[in-house]
Amino acid sequence: MSATLKEYEARLLDAADVDGAYRFCQDLARRHYENFPVASGLMPRRLRRHVAALYAFARIADDFSDEPEYEGVRRGRLLDWRRQLNEIGSKPPSHPVFLALGATLRELDLPKQPFDDLLSAFLQDTEKSRYATFDEVLDYCRRSANPVGRIVLMIHGYRDEERFRYSDAICTALQLANFWQDVSVDLKKDRVYIPEEDFKAHGYSEADLRMGVCNERFKNLMKFEVARARALFDQGRPLPSKLGWPLSLEIRLTWLGGRQILKLICRQDFDVLRARPALKKCDWIPLAARALVGA
Repeated sequence: MSATLKEYEARLLDAADVDGAYRFCQDLARRHYENFPVASGLMPRRLRRHVAALYAFARIADDFSDEPEYEGVRRGRLLDWRRQLNEIGSKPPSHPVFLALGATLRELDLPKQPFDDLLSAFLQDTEKSRYATFDEVLDYCRRSANPVGRIVLMIHGYRDEERFRYSDAICTALQLANFWQDVSVDLKKDRVYIPEEDFKAHGYSEADLRMGVCNERFKNLMKFEVARARALFDQGRPLPSKLGWPLSLEIRLTWLGGRQILKLICRQDFDVLRARPALKKCDWIPLAARALVGA
């Protein structure tokens, strides 16, 4: 049995063991760490478990929509995850993630809606793989990425619309950067996030994409998409200065990492078909230094 399947099929041994449920989430976060502020050593200890609960909830749901062992049952698993989310507060949880998440929702007075928004995006991935317009892509980002930023802000005590707007811009930019970084990866999953209207505007087609055609039309298309993501990063740039430390450092580093992905795409002349641009461990050292000095 794979690790992700074990995580989904985990069951509570003691419905009163909230600390054990949080340990489950924190262990999952450590094993599946990504470019996300997952209960890092810098974060106040009292908040680490709450961010881990968010991560565990989203990580398992994301696996439902992506991992091969869920082929054929993706939608059912996601709907079951949504059911358990909706039952928080009305029925005893049967999974450690929802015992921990329920405690977090109560302690911090968090709404369920952002968590459900995440699930709606994952569900969309099970039935929609093409996007006609950029507005459709932005709507997907609004549900697949922006809720994470908003929840992290709320966990840290921020609930104002100004910070939410900056966070939304950064989260959408990060999602777009991931799309443009993973064009070839997503294509193997039969997913294309480049809008059809942009294909047409640049005289390029999905058929060209499937044949791996990297001509000037494709490069101009990717240059256009990268510029859109960069503009959103610019919109969100003020956010770290409006946050307390160390969250300001975490968000600044995340912002720099996303921008660096776009720079890597540019450095390989926008050819994301033959090589996937990715940050190496050594790349994070200068980025961390820049984040520390606020450059």
